[in-house]
Amino acid sequence: MPDLPDLPDVPDLLDLLAARTPTLGPARLLCVDGPAGSGKTTLADAVAAATGAVVVHLDDLYDGWDGLDDVHLQLTTLLRPLATSLPGRFRRYDWHAGRFAETVTVAPADLAAAGLLVVEGVGAGARQTADLATVLVWVEAPSEERLRRGLERDGEALRGHWLAWREAEDAHHAAHGTRARADLVVDGTRR
Repeated sequence: MPDLPDLPDVPDLLDLLAARTPTLGPARLLCVDGPAGSGKTTLADAVAAATGAVVVHLDDLYDGWDGLDDVHLQLTTLLRPLATSLPGRFRRYDWHAGRFAETVTVAPADLAAAGLLVVEGVGAGARQTADLATVLVWVEAPSEERLRRGLERDGEALRGHWLAWREAEDAHHAAHGTRARADLVVDGTRR
């Protein structure tokens, strides 16, 4: 495993995954959820670097800024088939074109080397597919820090979208009880 001194949760997370029974055929599913800007992508990328896992970013599955409520539909078409050792699929959203683009297929063979699929993003821990999660991680960081990160990445012009998204994600996480169901809570400021 590569040295990950600024992400101390990764070794413990990998141990937890290894101790659990696979849920996607012979592969395991790591769901990394939490509010936008908390550090989910950083954690997912660190796990992928350590394991060679395939990572699916939910930013590719949302139907734009208003797509959080229905992201579970895309998760279902991706994860349910994989759970029965069949290829899963999702439609990739093109943020620049403002519409869905191509269909992406994830085959069981894609997961064979690492035996792990990482799904990261707001809604990764949705109740509709919670039974397939081998491990659910919640990543959190202070609200001001998360907003700063988001605007730094996306630009000040998207502040209104970010503020509306934060309301939507708060409602989503409350309705799904995501943090309370998490197997591990990670401090996203330690990166």
